[in-house]
Amino acid sequence: MKNSKLFIIGAQGQLGQALQAQFRDCEVIAWDIQDLDICQLDQVRKAVKHIRPDIVINAAAFTQVDQAETHQEAAYRGNALGPRNLALATNEIGIPLVHFSTDYVFDGCQSRPYHEFDRTNPHSVYGQSKLAGEQEVQKTNPRNYIIRTAWLYHVIGKNFPLTMLRLAKQEQVRVVSDQFGSPTYAPHLAKAVSRLIETESYGTFHLAGSGGTSWYDFTQALYQASGIQTAVIPITSADYPLPAPRPAYSVLTSLQDPAMTLPPWEEGVRDFTTQLKEIKT
Repeated sequence: MKNSKLFIIGAQGQLGQALQAQFRDCEVIAWDIQDLDICQLDQVRKAVKHIRPDIVINAAAFTQVDQAETHQEAAYRGNALGPRNLALATNEIGIPLVHFSTDYVFDGCQSRPYHEFDRTNPHSVYGQSKLAGEQEVQKTNPRNYIIRTAWLYHVIGKNFPLTMLRLAKQEQVRVVSDQFGSPTYAPHLAKAVSRLIETESYGTFHLAGSGGTSWYDFTQALYQASGIQTAVIPITSADYPLPAPRPAYSVLTSLQDPAMTLPPWEEGVRDFTTQLKEIKT
C-alpha cells in the first residue's frame, strides 16, 4: 500500500487516528463528520469521485450502545445507511471498501470463541444495526473487507481503560466479571488492517486482541501494568444493569490467514500503558 491514496472516514476517532499513524507512507485524506455526512449519498458520491482514492476505510459509526436502544433510526443511519452509501460509491469507481463491525453481532450464548462463519444473532439494536451494515456492504461492493473487532481502546478518546484509570483515584472500583471479550488496542488493529489490505483477499475477518478475558481481569491487568494499587471488586452484570443487552461471551477468533492475528490482549495493555507514560513525560 506504500504511496497509495487512502480516504479515511471517521478520522478523529480512536481507530481513525490509529489508522492515520499506521499509513504514514501513504497519501492519506482523513475526514470526519464535519467534512462528510456518510448518510447523504450525493455527498458521498461527490467526495469519492473527487478524491479518487485507491481504497476507502470507514472508521465512522454510531457507537453509543445504550443510546441505540432509544435512538434506533440514528443507529441504523450511521451503521447501515452510511456504509451502504460508501459501498455504492466505491463500487461505482471499482475500488475496495474497508468497513469495521463488532462482536455485538453475536448473541454471546456459546462458550468457545466466535469465528467468521459462526451464526450471527445480535440482541441489541446496536448489534442489529452493525449487522445490517455488514450485509449492505457485502451485497453492494464485492471488493469489501469487513473487519469485526471488539472492546477497542486507545490512549485518546473515550474508552474503558481510560475510564478505569480515572476511577483509580477511588479506594476501590467495582467491575463486571461475567462478560468476556477480546480487548483490542487500536494501533495493533491498524497494523493488522495494513497487512490485510495488501492481500486483496476480500471478505469478513475477525481482528481483535488474541485470547479472551473479562472486564474484571482486564482492569486487574491494567492496574498491575500501571502500578496502581486500587482494589478491584468483581460484580455481576445484574449488579450493573444497562439499557442494551451485552453478549455474555463474545471472544473473537479467526479461521482466516494466521498472519492477520493480533498480539495477545495482555500485550495490548502493556503497549497502551507504555504509550500513556510516554505522553505524560
